[in-house]
Amino acid sequence: MILAETTTTLALMPKWFNPEYLLTQFGAYVILGLCLVIFIESSVFPVLPGDSLLFTAGLFVAQGSIHTPLWLVCLVVSAAALLGNAVGYFIGYKAGPALFKRPDSKFFKQEYVDKTHAFLEKHGPKAVVLARFVPFVRTFITWIAGVGRMDPKRYFTYTVIGGILWAGGITALGHLLGNISFIKSNIEAIFILIVLVSVVPLIVEWARSRRERKLAGAANPADAEVTQQIPRIDR
Repeated sequence: MILAETTTTLALMPKWFNPEYLLTQFGAYVILGLCLVIFIESSVFPVLPGDSLLFTAGLFVAQGSIHTPLWLVCLVVSAAALLGNAVGYFIGYKAGPALFKRPDSKFFKQEYVDKTHAFLEKHGPKAVVLARFVPFVRTFITWIAGVGRMDPKRYFTYTVIGGILWAGGITALGHLLGNISFIKSNIEAIFILIVLVSVVPLIVEWARSRRERKLAGAANPADAEVTQQIPRIDR
């Protein structure tokens, strides 16, 4: 293995959610495994430690546990994130409308497709970029963009920006901070902090969306329904 076996464990989370443990399990294929996790989280499965995994990869490059150059790691993880978004978009583009058009469906309706399309046409660029930094949302926004038939050229332009800022940026940040003694001596606490900070935007958006739905409901019940069905990640 090119990574030393570690003994730290994030007691508050499943063992596989520990980014240090996860990277260690990939052994000599650590970069391939890292890219695979980022691809999966960016396309189909949101419950993965993408933020902390990228940060840890950069930190390990700085410490010499990963011997791949930083520029190459940033390049391949960004490519994995972009490829994942492309797959997620086409999943939504191909499968979404068929589900929404089912006449007896209680959960999928054509009107939701139309509302999603309108939402992304209005807030698309900002939503696609910011969604990268919000757990779960960064997976779902790709499906929503496909279901809502967001213009592919527009979508992929901004998903490239978001993907590079997120995957490459967080990896580079981990590398920058990797040789700071405080970071080294408190690595487990840093991992937990990264995960908690990653969830903060999701909590804030949920609280704001809840408040806006109540205000919209008092003013116009129809508008409240639109707001309720579409995640508010536009600001």
